[in-house]
Formats: sequence, structure tokens, C-alpha cells
Amino acid sequence: MKHTNQNRFLKQQQQIKKLESGFQYMVDFRLPDILTEEFIALIPRQRKVVDFYFRNGKMVNYALSLEHSKLWAIFRANTEYEVLQMIAELPLTPLMDDVQVSSLTFYNSPVQVVPEFSFN
Repeated sequence: MKHTNQNRFLKQQQQIKKLESGFQYMVDFRLPDILTEEFIALIPRQRKVVDFYFRNGKMVNYALSLEHSKLWAIFRANTEYEVLQMIAELPLTPLMDDVQVSSLTFYNSPVQVVPEFSFN
């Protein structure tokens, strides 16, 4: 039993280290004034890429304000170039009016560790 708890603790520590690695970048997207049919049609593909980034620890946060025509995302990467590559993979990026990338000095959020399932 003690060995299982130690293994669980080590796995949690590895997850935390993975979350803390790299730098964080805030990406500020300005949506077009009019959301065309092309834009709307690309939303499901955008969501798939975003979900992939979340699952792989590359994206920390993703928020949209239609009222202000803004989309914000916080990425985890080793370089700004890596962030630019990820942004280029987002299907909606070419349709955005503007995209700004800022390196963050810090970004605080609670660490969420998924509990390990136990059959006991």
C-alpha cells in the first residue's frame, strides 16, 4: 500500500513539473468585425486543435469575448517561435484581424492534478 502511495505521489510530481516547464505566452486575437460563414465553418476544427493543445499541456487558458471581438489564449512553450508555430496551426488564425504575442512574467493558476483511479 505504501509503495502505491509513493508511486502516485511521484506521478503527481511529474505532472506538476510538466505543467511548470517552459515559458508562458499570452496571445491576443482580434476577431473580424463580421464573422463570415467561412469563419463559422472553421470553429469545429479550431476546437479540435485547442483540445489537442490542452491535452498536451501546450495551452493553459482559452477565452472568448464576442462583445469585444477578442479571443485570448495562454500557451506554454520554450520559445516565442514555438508559440507562433502553434498559432499558425489554428484554423481561424488567418481570418483574425490582428494577433499579438506577449511573453508573461508570470501567470498564476491552481495546479490541477487528475486523481489516479483506484480499484480498491
